[in-house]
Amino acid sequence: MPTLAVGKTRLFVAALASTCSFAAVAAVPGFGFDDVDRRAKAAAAAPFVKSNALPRELQKFQYDQYRDIRYKSEHFLWRSAQLPFEIAFFHPGWHFTEPVRIHEVTASGVRELRFDPGQFDYGANKVDTTALAGLGYAGFRVHYPINSPQYKDEVLVFLGASYFRALGKGQRYGLSARGLAVDTAAASGEEFPRFVEFWIERPARDARDLTIYGLLDSRRMTGAYRFVLRPGVSTVLDVKARLHLRESVGKLGLAPLTSMFYFGENQPLAREDYRPEVHDSDGLSVHSETGEWIWRPLANPRRLMVSSFALSSPRGFGLMQRDRDFRRYEDLEARYELRPSGWVQPGGDWGPGRVELVQIPSPDETNDNIVAYWVPDRPPTPKAPFDLEYRVLWQLEAEARAPGAWVTQTRRGRGFVRKPDDSIGFVIDFEGPALTKLSPDARLEGVATVVDNGEILERTAYRNEVSGGARLVLRVRRGDANKPVELRAFLRSGGDTLSETWAYALPPG
Repeated sequence: MPTLAVGKTRLFVAALASTCSFAAVAAVPGFGFDDVDRRAKAAAAAPFVKSNALPRELQKFQYDQYRDIRYKSEHFLWRSAQLPFEIAFFHPGWHFTEPVRIHEVTASGVRELRFDPGQFDYGANKVDTTALAGLGYAGFRVHYPINSPQYKDEVLVFLGASYFRALGKGQRYGLSARGLAVDTAAASGEEFPRFVEFWIERPARDARDLTIYGLLDSRRMTGAYRFVLRPGVSTVLDVKARLHLRESVGKLGLAPLTSMFYFGENQPLAREDYRPEVHDSDGLSVHSETGEWIWRPLANPRRLMVSSFALSSPRGFGLMQRDRDFRRYEDLEARYELRPSGWVQPGGDWGPGRVELVQIPSPDETNDNIVAYWVPDRPPTPKAPFDLEYRVLWQLEAEARAPGAWVTQTRRGRGFVRKPDDSIGFVIDFEGPALTKLSPDARLEGVATVVDNGEILERTAYRNEVSGGARLVLRVRRGDANKPVELRAFLRSGGDTLSETWAYALPPG
């Protein structure tokens, strides 16, 4: 059983090239993306049908009971054939109440992998397995050796709605991706499309990638998906999708990422906690078509916050975990410093739209309260297929970031002051080659602006002799306490921009 998102409620380093070079996919004879698309198109032309409910005894399972159900290792798909990839399956129950159909695709045809209760060890649970025949799996996980050739690690999971998570070398599960986000943070309520059927291609004996097809269904849309998985130091998932709408959607979020931020250096916890920080991601990174890199530190606001970054066509965006020092977290169980950054790289020109960031109040670390996605200015319409390609990279050792200099930490507060006032202090540290190569006599300038609801009282930039980078100190006065304050800042020397743009949203209150 993999590490699950315990109790999580689904609410909701060099710069990479600006375009993706997607791997060629060798289709298995007789089956491919077009076959899934035909199913998606036919389903979109018919009324939406909800899935059947689980048997009563599975509906009452709690987390600990569900965790006690384990898929038996001797039944892993392709283990006996000694293929490089193996597949294990999840039992339905707990939050995962809607079974999915799963198929194996081979050169000789397609066969359904039917649910068999005999493949599971139910632990201490007392379950009448005779009532479960033909039920269907909740999802599956993929294993491949990335940390040691002697052991096949868990590298990808599809489980629940349209969620999927992946791991690269030395990583621990953290943020998730989704097939789609529909009306996230909208007053009408969020709709959660789900994958209802999968087709997994049987890999060759020397395969380094795995192809998976998925059929997405929801009240207002369907979709055909192809995922090409390439595990490694940074695990890569190439995604091709074609959407079909039954009816119009208010807000369609493409390539969504979902994460958790409880507290951090920019927002310490009000009560005592031995851990300095707790988060799966600490910031949103955006790479614009102009070449600008933007860094938005995350927050756990008192009330819902939605912000966006308008772009003509994105080069990439991601929810990143930049703090990689164990001493930042001191959590030997969660190991937050090993949680992957998730970077989305568009395939082709996505056109105008916005990267939207949703931050949801959370009373603890068990909620995924952060979501980021792309919203196109020209959304798909009913009866007109909408094509999309992108890549998701799960990074730790080599992360997408600005080539010159980037933010390493944002701290809120002021040091000793003789006359305290109502101003707010920020200390922002930058590091990167543009700063280490800067001549000692070069003038360093911090450029800062208040976008809305405040004024900058002081601004000072100077070298950081400890890190070899630079520190920018700001003192800000808020206007309306019930509104957020939007700030932007970057480093400059002699007219040359040295760093990415720090774009901070100070929550109300």
